[in-house]
Amino acid sequence: MEKEEFVLKVGRNVRTKRTSLGITVEQLALDSAIQPKQLIRIELGQINTSIFQVFKITDAMNIPVHEVFMFE
Repeated sequence: MEKEEFVLKVGRNVRTKRTSLGITVEQLALDSAIQPKQLIRIELGQINTSIFQVFKITDAMNIPVHEVFMFE
């Protein structure tokens, strides 16, 4: 799997989990201490993020970190 594809899939999984939990971008940004614009770019797969930020995002959503790395 290429890096770009991996980044897209992680971002897609973050967005899917967030929306399924009924959490807005603004609320997740506030809870994870990540700027809303940056969070949107992560979800769109426009930027590669650090594992530290992935932990902050999954912690704010109260889900295990491995869930954003599960691909079909």
